Amino acid sequence: MKVYLPFASNELKRQMAYKGAFYLFLFISLFGSFISYYLWKAVYGSANSTTIGGLTQQEMIIYVFMTYVTSSMVTISLADWVSEDVVKGLVAMNLIKPIDYRMSLIWRAGGQMLYRFLMPGVFVWIGLEFYKHYALGMPFVKFTTVLCFLCSASMSFLLYVLFDFCFGMIAFFTTYIFGMLMAKEALLSFLMGQLIPLSMFPGWAQKIFEFLPFPSMVYTPVMIYLGKYQRSELVFALGRQFIWIVLLYALGSVVWNRVTKRLVVLGG
Repeated sequence: MKVYLPFASNELKRQMAYKGAFYLFLFISLFGSFISYYLWKAVYGSANSTTIGGLTQQEMIIYVFMTYVTSSMVTISLADWVSEDVVKGLVAMNLIKPIDYRMSLIWRAGGQMLYRFLMPGVFVWIGLEFYKHYALGMPFVKFTTVLCFLCSASMSFLLYVLFDFCFGMIAFFTTYIFGMLMAKEALLSFLMGQLIPLSMFPGWAQKIFEFLPFPSMVYTPVMIYLGKYQRSELVFALGRQFIWIVLLYALGSVVWNRVTKRLVVLGG
């Protein structure tokens, strides 16, 4: 904690320093969420059934905005930082420091995650709860559900950053991974359930998703928030997230040990 906490606090201060970037991020993200809101509203308005993929129109509204809150906290790109360090040769400096490079990135991402949760995640969340209660006539979320959601979202954060660290190791072979990052973000937004709830996919596709880590990054905590998991299903979902964290951490250790053996900095 004493060693790595400054990485989180410095990133939190850095995010607060650039107000223009914050407002731009807020506008773009919320704009996309409102587009999804009106799109799904049109879909439900023209559908023959009031329920699509196990979600009512009211639940879909909650899904859209809670997906925004969750993904803004979770989807922090470590791969971009790794690529930048490789290009600038900063990886070599980190190797000679008495710190774990991966842990420093995770704590740095933790500072950014905290910032995104406080600004604007928590305000969108509170606003959604009031809208859900007074406009949609739905009860406020239970305190136990909030705790389960926060626990799942925390593990989702670890899942995403550990996966992104493994993905960032490609930079040791190709140096520039900007195009790959764009492709990764587009693909993950689909696999994580940001664009379409995974419950709307065919049964065989949902079975495949159960063996992948991506639904656990965004889809799982949002469905927990909606109360779609029974007690046994909830335990299974949280256990699956924990198992994937362990597996991705182990995979990252193996890949890191391999790529550092072929690291070339300034011709060395």
